[in-house]
Amino acid sequence: MLLELLWVREAWGLDPSGVDLPPLLEGSLTPPLASAVPAQQVETWRAAWPAIWDAGIEHAGLIRDSTAVERLRQTADRSQEREQMLRELSGPSWREEFGEAALTEQYTQWSEARFEAQSRRRYRSMEEDPERVSLANLIPAWRAGLSKIVTIPCQGAYTRIIGAHTLLVTEETRNNARKYCDALALF
Repeated sequence: MLLELLWVREAWGLDPSGVDLPPLLEGSLTPPLASAVPAQQVETWRAAWPAIWDAGIEHAGLIRDSTAVERLRQTADRSQEREQMLRELSGPSWREEFGEAALTEQYTQWSEARFEAQSRRRYRSMEEDPERVSLANLIPAWRAGLSKIVTIPCQGAYTRIIGAHTLLVTEETRNNARKYCDALALF
C-alpha cells in the first residue's frame, strides 16, 4: 500500500504538505505525470495524502499475528468476515478512500515493471547482506525491540521509526552500510 501511495503522489503531482513525509521516488521509478482528472479532485487528493500515508506507515509498523493468514484461509470466499480480515491485513489504502480513479493503467504497468526489475536483481552474498554488514548496530536495535524493517524506493537517506518494533528506511539507506548503521542507531 505504501508503494501505491508513493506512486499516486508523484503521478498526479500532488506535492502534499506535512511533517516528515518521505522523499520522492528514486529517479528511475518516477512515473509520468498524469492529467486526466479535474484540478479540484487533485486538490482533494493532495489534502488527503499525508493522513493516508501516516495511516499506511502506522499499519506497516504493526507486528502481524502469525496465525492471521491461516485464519484468513479458513473464511468463506466473498464473505464479510474474509473482506474484514483482508482489510486488516492490507491496511489503509488509497483505493479504499478514493476508489480506482487515481490508479490508472500506468500504475499497473509501473508496478509490474518494478516487480520484474526486483526479480532480476542479483542476490547478495551473505557478506553483502545489509543486516550482516551492520550487525554491530543491528544487535542493539534488536535488543531495543526492532523486529521489522520496511524499505521504500525513495531518493536519498530517509529514516523513520514507526511503531515500537519497526524502522522505515529508503532502499538507498539500507544499501549503504554507514547510512544503515546510523539509521539502526536511532532505534
